[in-house]
Amino acid sequence: MKPTIEHDRPTDATTDRYRRRDRAQTVQDFAVGIGIFLLAVAFVFTFVPTIITPFEDAGGADAAQADRIAATIVEDASTSGPTNELDWSEFDGGTYDEDSSEDLADELGLRVTDSGNAITRVNITLVEIETVAHSNPTVRAGGGDDYDDQVGASATRIVTTDSISNCDPACQLVVRVW
Repeated sequence: MKPTIEHDRPTDATTDRYRRRDRAQTVQDFAVGIGIFLLAVAFVFTFVPTIITPFEDAGGADAAQADRIAATIVEDASTSGPTNELDWSEFDGGTYDEDSSEDLADELGLRVTDSGNAITRVNITLVEIETVAHSNPTVRAGGGDDYDDQVGASATRIVTTDSISNCDPACQLVVRVW
């Protein structure tokens, strides 16, 4: 008797049919595998950004403070004219033309230490509305600390001024807090 070798086995239609169904992967296996893969990808896209930047502040309290400061400026510097019309003299050598947050602390209600140093930094800017989208917008007035892309929050208001030569037709009041 001759030993049987695998390729010497007879093949017929029934044997081939069973052999094809004996595969290790079925449609259900494929669906489960793809499902797990998609969950893993979703997990990576969801949690990796928080792992990369764990120490940045979300700015929830800063956003509220920036909004409150912007509302205070619009309320206190408004003229008796149209809504959101600001008195230009408040920004040109007036109350909001100060060099630092310490100088603005009383007017804006900023937190300060016992020695008078501001805990919260603020930057106030009036930008001509027609140049807001440009890479180098036209700043009409500004005050507070210099802003250099610090992590924080900002609030904006569209305003006009009682000065015909400035903010024509309007300006964007930007208050940044960090």
